[in-house]
Amino acid sequence: MRVVLDTNVIVSGLNFPGNERLVLELALRQRFDLYLSPFILREASGVLVQKFGWSDEEATLALGALRNAATVIEPTPRPPAVEGNQGDSRVLECAVDADADFLVTGDRRHLLPLGLHHGVTIANAPRFLSRLDSLQ
Repeated sequence: MRVVLDTNVIVSGLNFPGNERLVLELALRQRFDLYLSPFILREASGVLVQKFGWSDEEATLALGALRNAATVIEPTPRPPAVEGNQGDSRVLECAVDADADFLVTGDRRHLLPLGLHHGVTIANAPRFLSRLDSLQ
């Protein structure tokens, strides 16, 4: 199963216990094929440092482990899929180019309402974990 994680799932998983952390742990254990883009990794690093007070070194170390567990791709730029939110569109580009089965996100405003985008199921962490569990 191919999976892309949105920045908010990565940041939440690294900072708080819960479903997002479990998704990260499963990614590190390679329970699914993780795909990320340089954009997602840069954005996650910026949020960890600027909003959560992580040092650059801490962010690099944590995201380096995730990068090592992932296939990092440079998606093809497309017209914005989410009007007025280039970041969400960049995450969707990664999911489409990775031919992902799932994009896991906590974005209730822009991404979760889409439900499906070019064959990619968009789900929150609990729904993704439930689907992953049913496939095992």
